[in-house]
Amino acid sequence: MASWPNQEAWSAERDQQSVVTDGGPRFTWVVDCGEVALPSGRLVACDPFAGMYMGGNPFIEVPPGRYPVSVTLADVSPEQNRSHIREAYATVRIAQGEEAYRKALPLAREGEPRPELAEGEFVGFPVDAGTACFVDDWSLANCMPPEATWLEGLFDSDRPDSWFNQMDDPEQIRAGLANIALPKARRGENIVIFHSGWGDGAYPLVGSFDASGRLLAVHVDFAVVQ
Repeated sequence: MASWPNQEAWSAERDQQSVVTDGGPRFTWVVDCGEVALPSGRLVACDPFAGMYMGGNPFIEVPPGRYPVSVTLADVSPEQNRSHIREAYATVRIAQGEEAYRKALPLAREGEPRPELAEGEFVGFPVDAGTACFVDDWSLANCMPPEATWLEGLFDSDRPDSWFNQMDDPEQIRAGLANIALPKARRGENIVIFHSGWGDGAYPLVGSFDASGRLLAVHVDFAVVQ
């Protein structure tokens, strides 16, 4: 039997699917979150409220562009009645094609070595505020106000467009998901934010590849479907 992340139960982007896992039954469906702009191709996945910086973040490199983002939700209730929903995966779709295999993708800052990982190994990014995101590192360096203003002026304020309020707004995408323009955006620079499955922890990035080794998608696996 294949080991993570090539196990049979893997369910990223699998819409309207039932699967039995070691943790119980899961029913998954996919929510479209719009696109994320990656003008530099430096894709950052991090906790935006506890681990994001104005440039210099760990990243993986993809071709610059705008890419669709989706979140795969999972009903984890024993009754499978959608009474307990968790975010199972978040995905940036880079290209279309037939997936041949998956492997973990280590994030690293510019100039840092990227470890070679065996199947089943990963280096996760930390989550301390129950939230994760996709964003471009160049966009953070060029389209955000000073970091000292982020918490009270941008994340958590009385303004309806504060990031916390947008995440809680069921009209944005759904409660817990938001696609937000960066404050100094000029060409559609944005961030896509989503709750992180079981909450705080360390979560891996996983790449989907075709038989030629071309990267098709980048996923965050929140360990909900195991």
